[in-house]
Amino acid sequence: MKKYTYPLLIALVTVVFYFIEKKLDKDYYNDYKESTNDSVESHSFNYLPTSTTGQIVEHAYYTLSYNEKHEQAEWVAYELLKKHTAYNDFKRPYFEVDPLVKTNSASWRNYKNSGYDRGHLCPAADRRFNKKAHDETFLTSNISPQKHEFNAGIWNDLEKKVRYWLKKDMQLFVVTGPVFGNSKKTIGSEQVTVPTHFYKVILKYGSGSPKMIAFLIPHHTTSRKLKQFVVKTDKIESLLGIDFFSKLPDNLEDKLESKIDVGLWLL
Repeated sequence: MKKYTYPLLIALVTVVFYFIEKKLDKDYYNDYKESTNDSVESHSFNYLPTSTTGQIVEHAYYTLSYNEKHEQAEWVAYELLKKHTAYNDFKRPYFEVDPLVKTNSASWRNYKNSGYDRGHLCPAADRRFNKKAHDETFLTSNISPQKHEFNAGIWNDLEKKVRYWLKKDMQLFVVTGPVFGNSKKTIGSEQVTVPTHFYKVILKYGSGSPKMIAFLIPHHTTSRKLKQFVVKTDKIESLLGIDFFSKLPDNLEDKLESKIDVGLWLL
């Protein structure tokens, strides 16, 4: 009989922890739903991309289009203003499912022991001016599976470069997300797709002449420089079937999205 005692204890503990985690998820869901009565930050510019899924989710400090098939966002869009350069050293929260995704965002459990990082799309470091803004970047609708060397390498370099541009131009709009291509690789029980590439499109607007730059980066380790991944925004739109800035005047949209001018961004 003793030989069965240990396995039974392990099974019991596993079940107990499972229900504790489910209870924590439910409590978070209820608290977050109540907090959505808070006003969403007003935007001076909010030209969101089109959505191929029809499931647009608006949080207080960023907006996303959720792709249920791939269990992650197809894009996350947010504004960066001068006031967002304020820095607070907030404690890193736990990742939580997104209570506003009607089809349910993938659980953080899919990433456990997967070999992939929980890669932020809207970086927590871009949202340290406010605790709510910072903490909502840890919703699972804002993450994609990323190889650690990619997440800590070229992707981190690009995120830091955007913050550098913010300090110079003080008014940016960012759209970022995964490219799935023909990827068959998935992680977790919910089969979260591992992207083949990631992209980021940055528009500088407001005072002075507007300018745009787009990056399309293969999802692997690289020693190449950021400027080698600059592409026309039109190229990313063609890959994804998404129109990024359709509300811009047509002549301005066409001009910005159809050219590459690395020199304007001091890369």
